[in-house]
Amino acid sequence: MSTRNEHHMVPLAVLLKRELNNEKIENPDILHGQASQSKKGEDFTLLKTECERIPGDGSTTFSVFGLFDGHNGSAAAIYSKENLLNNIVGAIPSDLSRDEWVAALPRALVAGFVKTDKDFQERAKTSGTTVTFVIIDGWIITVASVGDSCCVLETAEGAIYSLSADHRLETNEEERERITASGGEVGRLNAGGGAEIGPLRCWPGGLCLSRSIGDMDVGEFIVPVPHVKQIKLSTAGGRLIISSDGVWDALASEVVLNCCRGMPAEAAAAQIVKEAVGLKGLRDDTTCIVVDVLPPEKLTPPLAQQKKQTKGVFKSMFRKKSSESSSNTDKEYAEPDVVEELYEEGSALLSERLETEYPLCNLFKLFRCAICQEEMKPGEGISVHAGSENPGKLRPWDGPFLCSSCQVKKEAMEGKRLSGSRLRDGSESD
Repeated sequence: MSTRNEHHMVPLAVLLKRELNNEKIENPDILHGQASQSKKGEDFTLLKTECERIPGDGSTTFSVFGLFDGHNGSAAAIYSKENLLNNIVGAIPSDLSRDEWVAALPRALVAGFVKTDKDFQERAKTSGTTVTFVIIDGWIITVASVGDSCCVLETAEGAIYSLSADHRLETNEEERERITASGGEVGRLNAGGGAEIGPLRCWPGGLCLSRSIGDMDVGEFIVPVPHVKQIKLSTAGGRLIISSDGVWDALASEVVLNCCRGMPAEAAAAQIVKEAVGLKGLRDDTTCIVVDVLPPEKLTPPLAQQKKQTKGVFKSMFRKKSSESSSNTDKEYAEPDVVEELYEEGSALLSERLETEYPLCNLFKLFRCAICQEEMKPGEGISVHAGSENPGKLRPWDGPFLCSSCQVKKEAMEGKRLSGSRLRDGSESD
């Protein structure tokens, strides 16, 4: 998982200019399907293909696909399904061009996830949920994730890419270190007599995950700050698989993609769920969303080219081109790859996630909280960098700014204080 975005990415303005030079590439056709088998009734999905950046302007449409895998009840999953998209869009100024809107998405996703978590916890319910949230605008795909519901992409050329992070404590050493540094404890379930069983969990609470929305009973170090990855897909298209852990615990990514190759999205989703349940049984809610991103008027999913290498090559790295200024910028980026990474960040620190090198700094207004979007009086805002251990060139009065309530939330997530009452009954959660 990336903790700091130190590598150079392709400038978004270059990509958009290249599209214009290529005789205005048409937006893809988006086909989708979903399937689910329920054990606990805690999985929920959000599928919207006609969202509009500018209300009433059909040329500004984008698509949203969300998977919410709840635990300890369904309240957090339902609340996130109903409120997360509005909170994300509400964190983006309304007067942006398309390229500015896309560039603002990663930061808005962080704000939207944290606001949704904060608002839900104020309801004093102890349910929690993983979230995998996908926004598709043209050929640009942005994925935000907390928990262990994952998203993979297979391109028309047959390359497979992971677009999400796995926040299970068992497999994520960085997250284990973050939690213990924040005051939490990580260990297995004590079965008595010194015997420990099961996966690594966070105590109190016993949650197996390090990030989620909700879960007010397990400590603020279980944070809602999402891992975000943004890519540009080639016009050959590709297929996205968004599934809960009921699928990934049973099937490897290559198996998932191979078992449904060439099928329409709806049939593909049903086949994936059938394969997963057939192999391991219905031990958990098992949900799958399949999204085909296709060239215009090509309404059947492409058959991926057979790989000559060892079967099942899984690509987690993307080509990243230098963004250093050059008099030959267009030539430097003249030959695009199948997938180009525009952005990736996984840090849990808001001081790192709410800043940007892109010239959008002034869009988070001085008198509006960067998380909850509440208006603040002059002098009330607290810099997101206040108290930072590594401020660099930033000063305490540099924005963006948080209201006092969101500042308390930020400090609690960093292990500096508790925000509100927390249950600490040590109950086990899945």
